Amino acid sequence: MSQVQSCFQRYEKKYLLTPAQYRAVRQGMARYMTPDAHPRYSISNIYYDTEGYDLIRTSLERPVYKEKLRLRSYGVPAAGDDVYVEVKKKFDGVVYKRRIPMQMQDAARCLQSRKNESDCQIGREIDRFLEFYQPTPKVFIAYDREAWAAADGGELRVTFDTALRVRSNELDLRFGDHGVPLLDEDVILMEVKIPGAAPLWLARLLSENGIFPTTFSKYGTYYRNFVLGGRSAVMKKEVLRSA
Repeated sequence: MSQVQSCFQRYEKKYLLTPAQYRAVRQGMARYMTPDAHPRYSISNIYYDTEGYDLIRTSLERPVYKEKLRLRSYGVPAAGDDVYVEVKKKFDGVVYKRRIPMQMQDAARCLQSRKNESDCQIGREIDRFLEFYQPTPKVFIAYDREAWAAADGGELRVTFDTALRVRSNELDLRFGDHGVPLLDEDVILMEVKIPGAAPLWLARLLSENGIFPTTFSKYGTYYRNFVLGGRSAVMKKEVLRSA
């Protein structure tokens, strides 16, 4: 994907939908939303944490401030493709995201050595995170996304994520986007991203269809179900690796 934004400051609300609720939302927002410039794509992430999962354990306690680090790609990257090293913070309900594009092999080297070569503010934030937490890769999480943008050119954005899948082995984005299911196959994760309050039409549409916000976290759900719950997120089949 081209021209991917590097800095965000916004509210993000999450909702877990049934297929019927998804269809109702799609129909109801047709007058107000239009497919994004990149309407459908897959997203792959590797989440980093301390040895004792301190970051996600703190996050699940819902503190006023929390932060996390992940490596993200759009699709399965080859060695020379761009990926994104991201620090995501949340303070008093507002999400702040900073990220730097790097070629895949450079990002892998940066996170392994815990030192990047980007002399900019975002690079220094990543360096501080790496030095303070000394994180290691913990889980791969991927999903297929459908993205919508405000038809009037405003900043409202709505996304629908399906086929959420995870694995705790083969923690390299180049190894493919396979994994075991994180949620039941008919559950759709909707995210509303906006710098302020949601428009009245959207609030009314959600209320009419019994759709309410949730505190759902992809990484948090993995931690609860697979780390604390003891389920296996290891894939048993062989996977072709990129050179």
